[in-house]
Amino acid sequence: MVRRYLYIVPFLFLSLVACENDLEEVERVSQDINEEPIDVSHGVKVIYSDSAIVKAQLTTPKMLHHKTENPFYEFPEGGLLILYDSTRTETQRVRSDYAIQHVNTGITELKKNVVATRADGMTLKSEELIWDENTGRFYSNLPVEITVNDQIAYGTSFWATEDFSHFEITSHTGDIRLNSDDRL
Repeated sequence: MVRRYLYIVPFLFLSLVACENDLEEVERVSQDINEEPIDVSHGVKVIYSDSAIVKAQLTTPKMLHHKTENPFYEFPEGGLLILYDSTRTETQRVRSDYAIQHVNTGITELKKNVVATRADGMTLKSEELIWDENTGRFYSNLPVEITVNDQIAYGTSFWATEDFSHFEITSHTGDIRLNSDDRL
């Protein structure tokens, strides 16, 4: 009986030593991953203004500020951005289920169930909408659906001015009604 236990003791000892090394490595790797400083905010409402004129309002349930070499804000639960003109009249709304704003590049990526609506009712739907703050343009490389009045247009990609007053759709399909004065 004692002989049986003598065989088990060295096996247990080797198992414990081997596990300890693996656990140390796992702990070291997890510490490396968690070293990135992140600020977490809940129930966020941000007002963007220029020269005391409110330009936009962002609301989101959760915002993560990643303080890395290339800092970025992440909105894992999405949010709502409302844009205003100089008289504080709402001009458009943009909603998505996820977003990420790259601070150094001025690029904001909106993803998952993106809906942009102008005050006049024009609506854009896509799974992606990218805003380039430097050029003042929105664009998407994924399929889009744009509704103007009761007409719906589809495309494989598009770009638009910041206020959506002008947009171009790639590979456009859909119903288009023309007046007798209109030219193609």
